[in-house]
Amino acid sequence: MAGSDPEYVDVLIIGAGISGIGAAHSVRMDLPGKSFLLLEARDAIGGTWDLFRYPGVRSDSDLYTFGYEFRPWTEPESIARGDRILAYLEDTVRDEGIRDRIRFGHRVTSAAWSSADARWRVVVDGADGLETTLTCSWIICATGYYRYDAGYTPELAGLDRFRGRVVHPQQWPADLDHRGKRIVVVGSGATAVTLLPALAEEAAHVTMLQRTPTYVLPILGTDRLAQRLRRLLGDARAHAVIRRKNIAVQRLVWLASRRLPGLMRRLIRAADRRALPPGYPVDEHFSPPYDPWDQRLCFAPDGDFFRVIREGSADVVTDRIATFAEDGIELESGRQLRADIVVTATGLVVEPFGGVTLTVDGEPVTLAERVAYRGVLLDGVPNLAYVIGYTNASWTLKVGLACGYVTRLIDHLDANGFTSCRPERPAAGMATRPLLDFGAGYVRRAVEHLPRQGDRDPWRTSTGYADDVRLLRQAPLTDPLLRFERARAAG
Repeated sequence: MAGSDPEYVDVLIIGAGISGIGAAHSVRMDLPGKSFLLLEARDAIGGTWDLFRYPGVRSDSDLYTFGYEFRPWTEPESIARGDRILAYLEDTVRDEGIRDRIRFGHRVTSAAWSSADARWRVVVDGADGLETTLTCSWIICATGYYRYDAGYTPELAGLDRFRGRVVHPQQWPADLDHRGKRIVVVGSGATAVTLLPALAEEAAHVTMLQRTPTYVLPILGTDRLAQRLRRLLGDARAHAVIRRKNIAVQRLVWLASRRLPGLMRRLIRAADRRALPPGYPVDEHFSPPYDPWDQRLCFAPDGDFFRVIREGSADVVTDRIATFAEDGIELESGRQLRADIVVTATGLVVEPFGGVTLTVDGEPVTLAERVAYRGVLLDGVPNLAYVIGYTNASWTLKVGLACGYVTRLIDHLDANGFTSCRPERPAAGMATRPLLDFGAGYVRRAVEHLPRQGDRDPWRTSTGYADDVRLLRQAPLTDPLLRFERARAAG
C-alpha cells in the first residue's frame, strides 16, 4: 500500500545456503520470540550446493563436521556428493520449519543503519524486478565470500582461437556431453582434483594442467567406525562422538602442518607415492613450493584421483600455457595438449557481504578499513554479524559457533534494555593483518577489499574450533570493547 511503513523483522538473514540455514535454526531455537526472514537472491536454497553442478561435485571435508551439530549425518559416505548435501539441507529446512521464512529472488543491495531508530533500512531487488524496502534490528550476513554469478578466469593467451568448448565449473552447462572427449582441466585446487576422476569415467582422456603442484592426500570416503557406532549408539549419539573425533583429527593435521611442515611433506609424499604407479614423477607434480596448509590441502576420497592416473585415463601436467591453438593448448615447454573441452578450474571471485553496500548514520562503511571482532562483528558497525567458516577445517564448525554467539548477544541486549551494540577498536597501538590469512589465489586477489583482523584477542580471528568455543560460546558477553546503547529516539 502506497505510503505504508516498510515491513519490519527482528532479524534479517541474507543468504539461504548452509550458513543462512544454520543461522535461521539458531534464531528460531534461541530467540523464539523474534521474527526473522531469510532473503535469498537465487531461486533455491543450498548456496554452493545448488549452484555448483559440475561432475563429481562433493564436500572436501567430512559431513560429521561439515554438517550441523544439531542434525546427524546418516548417509554411509562421510565425504559426500553435492546432491546428497543438498538433500540434507532440504530436509533440514523442512524439518526445522524454516522454508516459509525464506523469500527467493530477493537480492539485498544496500543497508543503512540509523542510530536514532536503532534499525537497519534495507533495500532489496525483488523477484518481480521491483525495489522494496524493509527494516530490521539485526542483520546476519550469511552469503559466504564469493560471487555466485561469475567465477575467476585469468587472461589466457589465444583463447579466442580455440575451436572447442570452454567452461568454468561455476557455470557448468547442463547440455555439455563430455563422453569420448579429450579434456584439459586448467587448475590444481579442490575443484580440479574433484573433476579429474569424475570426468575420466566417460571421457577419452583428461589432463589436469597446473602451473604449481598442490598437496593431494588420499583418504577414506567412508568412516567405518561411524557406521559401527551408529548401530551401537544410534544416529544422534554416534554423530556427536564422530564429530568430536573428526574435529580433533582436523586440528591435529593442521597443527602438525604448521609446526612440523617437513614431516607432513614427507608423510603426504609417501602416501602419494604408494597411490601412484611405480616410477611416477611424484616430486614434479605433487611437491609444492609451499608448506602444507599454506594453501588448502586437497583430499582424494578412496584415492579416486590417483586411481584414474594409475589406470591411464587421466594424467597431470605441470607447465605453463604459452597460447591456445585451434585444437588445444601449446605449453611453454613446447609440448602440446590436444583438447575438445577446456575446463577453467581457476578459482573464485571474492565478494564480501554479498556485495551489499553499508552505511552507518549516513557514513559509508569501507570494509577494508574495518577490523573484525571475534571473527563475527565489525568495529563501528552496530547490530550486524557476518558468518564465514574455517578455511583450515570444516566450514560449518565456525558457522554454528558464530550464530550461537549472535543469538546470545541479542538475548543479552534484550535482557538489559539495550537496542544495539558495536565493537570499538583501540584508538592506537594495534597492528592488523588480512582477515583471511591464507595463501589461496582467490584470497590474495581480494585481500585489499576485505576487513582486517587484529594482533590480539578479541580482534584476532581464531582458526581453531576449541579456541572459538572459548571465545564465542563460553566467554562473557560484556566487554569494554563492545559498546551497548539504547535508541536515541527512545530517550
